[in-house]
Amino acid sequence: MNPGGIAFDHVSFAYTGTPVLDDVSFDLPEGEFCLLVGPTGAGKSTLLKAVNGLVPHFTGGTVTGRITVAGREVRGSTPADLADLVGYVGQDPLAGFVTDEVERELAYTAEQLGVDPAAMRKRVTEIVDLLGLADVRDRDLAALSSGQRQRVAIGAALVAGPAALVLDEPTSALDPTAADEVLSALHRLVHDLGVTVLLAEHRLERVAQYADSALLLDGGKVTAGPVGEVLGASPIAPPVVELGRIAGWPGPPVTIREARRHAAELRRSLSEHRPPTEVSAPGRRKSAPSEAGPPLLEARGVHVEYPGGVRAVDGVDLVAGRCERIALMGRNGSGKSSLLWALQGTGKRSGGTVAIGGTDPATRKPAERRTLAGLVPAEPADLLYAETVAAECEGADQDGRVPPGTCAKILADLVEGVDENAHPRDLSEGQRLALALAVTLTAAPPLLLLDEPTRGLDYPAKEALAARLGKLADAGHCVVVSTHDVEFCAEFASRVVILSDGEVVADGPARQIVAASPMFAPQVAKVLPGWLTVSEVAEALGRSGEGATGSGTGDVEGA
Repeated sequence: MNPGGIAFDHVSFAYTGTPVLDDVSFDLPEGEFCLLVGPTGAGKSTLLKAVNGLVPHFTGGTVTGRITVAGREVRGSTPADLADLVGYVGQDPLAGFVTDEVERELAYTAEQLGVDPAAMRKRVTEIVDLLGLADVRDRDLAALSSGQRQRVAIGAALVAGPAALVLDEPTSALDPTAADEVLSALHRLVHDLGVTVLLAEHRLERVAQYADSALLLDGGKVTAGPVGEVLGASPIAPPVVELGRIAGWPGPPVTIREARRHAAELRRSLSEHRPPTEVSAPGRRKSAPSEAGPPLLEARGVHVEYPGGVRAVDGVDLVAGRCERIALMGRNGSGKSSLLWALQGTGKRSGGTVAIGGTDPATRKPAERRTLAGLVPAEPADLLYAETVAAECEGADQDGRVPPGTCAKILADLVEGVDENAHPRDLSEGQRLALALAVTLTAAPPLLLLDEPTRGLDYPAKEALAARLGKLADAGHCVVVSTHDVEFCAEFASRVVILSDGEVVADGPARQIVAASPMFAPQVAKVLPGWLTVSEVAEALGRSGEGATGSGTGDVEGA
């Protein structure tokens, strides 16, 4: 018997028809840190929810086989029955919160389990210190950044002292430093307390170094094994693994340190070549800002303040022309989202000026504002209100006063195979993003703003998104993307602006800015200084790049 681990024994699950999980068996021992890998839509979230009973109790469907956690049978138990055994953190922290304050949320589960008040206070304090929440423990959840909310959600799952912790993309809303802090904390839980961690994450470059083992879920089947072996056989792998594939390195290596030990010969081969002068995503010509005429966007001295004296944006200047591809980066809470909304005109602006083509969007009505700047929020579903995809497209056509079918055509150009009769909230992450982007583009705004658009997308989908946004820039749009995703930035951006405490601390060519930053440098740059993507390396070596992260296949939907 597995005393503290997670075991699946011939488990199958289906809503209707084709099973999402097909005769899945694996055994994670107590104190194992396991990484769950697979394409978008493979069923990773379904597998995770089966561990604590969310599947099928809250999803419907049929489960066969046996699931145990720390020797206890999961089938027949509800998530509430298993709360002391399995901690679960979903993709959307807000959906799981039951209170409105940080400390109350952390204490809630322990209260429901009847934990002694003194022991509960001790646990809450330990979790606050473990996850770096001391500065926000007395704040309202609504006032936190998305990354801070993610850490609170992880903390709430840990307070009950579970034997197993299951996490679905726990670092998707975190900046690289905050992600390392959370993953290091999980690593300590595994090694010091023997907690079994099963974690799904699309940003594999962040997690692989911490994992003891991996599971590959593809086509309903699971393959288990060492991290390097599983990632080497996976259709979805981080850049360092793809670099090892094209270079023929054994393993392949899954950490920067391992890759550097193999890289000497590759560096010699590349010494005869020079990296491109700017980022060049596959399938797209390089673009440069227009030098003719006035800038498209001119923001001067922008301030955004919230009640309580919180200054989110502090005197930011940002000038940009058409055809620019700008990545807005910085730690959680640095002011990126607040700046985007201030530029778009809908959000709060306490001071300064913003002009798009000479017009301040804040002075215009919403319909006219959408023709100046379009913003796709971090949750694309926030833009989607209709019952079907077709109705969303029709509504966008009417709001934009454009010919019928305009939005539908834009959507078809972005991604194929979206069912027009489907409910928008039933779409995959990539499909929802594409629909929100199509709705935004229907009004033909010259300035396009996106807030964390790569959450929930695997590597092929992110490459395709980078190429699509690049084409929009080539067509004359100025595209500004707020992102924590350094690998996406390497594929997409020609210019990087870094914020810290609401101020611009760096602004320049992407290759120059990210290469000089240990925090924001992509994996390839850490192994091969001066180079940013696998596709650049493959092109320089004169190889096809098949299987490389820069291959450019796929679409915004992903797998």
